[in-house]
Amino acid sequence: MSLVSTDWVEKNIKNLKIIDCSWHMPNVNRNGHNEYLESHIENSIFFDLDKNSDLKSDLPHMLVNNNEWEKIVSKMGIDNKDKIVVYDNSDVLSSCRCWYNFIYFGHDSKLVHVLDGGLRKWKSEGKKITSKIPKVKYTKYVAREFKNLVKDKSQINNNIKKQEFKIIDARSRERFEGKAKEPRKGLRSGSIPNSICIPFQEIINEDHTFKDKKEILKIFKNTLGQEITTNIVFSCGSGVTASVLALAYSLINNKYMPTIYDGSWAEYGKN
Repeated sequence: MSLVSTDWVEKNIKNLKIIDCSWHMPNVNRNGHNEYLESHIENSIFFDLDKNSDLKSDLPHMLVNNNEWEKIVSKMGIDNKDKIVVYDNSDVLSSCRCWYNFIYFGHDSKLVHVLDGGLRKWKSEGKKITSKIPKVKYTKYVAREFKNLVKDKSQINNNIKKQEFKIIDARSRERFEGKAKEPRKGLRSGSIPNSICIPFQEIINEDHTFKDKKEILKIFKNTLGQEITTNIVFSCGSGVTASVLALAYSLINNKYMPTIYDGSWAEYGKN
């Protein structure tokens, strides 16, 4: 149950730890934290995707180390047994990246959920919002990395010839095919050799909800063929929308654990 509905969250809200992980592309001139301060779901905690990444790396949104993740989550007042719901108010569904981070660091995948439709749907239904910032009681969160859920550049390069796993790129087809300029400076246009493209927008409805499982299955089968394997690695610009596809794929393959090329095109496409 990676996805949960607005009604389910409203019904269970007292038993949930709710996270606002709104993040926006630099070119849209929006600030997720400022928007959170103005309005958010009651008792939600803000997760800053930029600050809660490896700040020593010159690449965006790279995973922190195990100890750093424990500090981040402990400061958020989250326990290992907490049931978590992540939402966003972003066109790139940034909540899915936070969902992936928690699973990578060992939180029970059955306890980590994404709010289908995000804050946009919540507000459109007239559900309660607030500007009140909740008080947080620190915890002692214990993380355990699942390093098999991330790939680095050397593994990606080795796979180009060996083809041990399939790489699916979540960027637009124009960017994937090198017809559109990359939004980040210093990156060439194009894609990883032998990778394939499923733009993440194709599995999302206009209201930011995910398409139903039958539609998602059809999209992946049209790209992968009939076999729905677990040997899939997702990539994108900086690891955010790759997580959107990873969540979608987990909906049609319950044996799949989200696996991301963390550096994504921000690393591979460097000039």
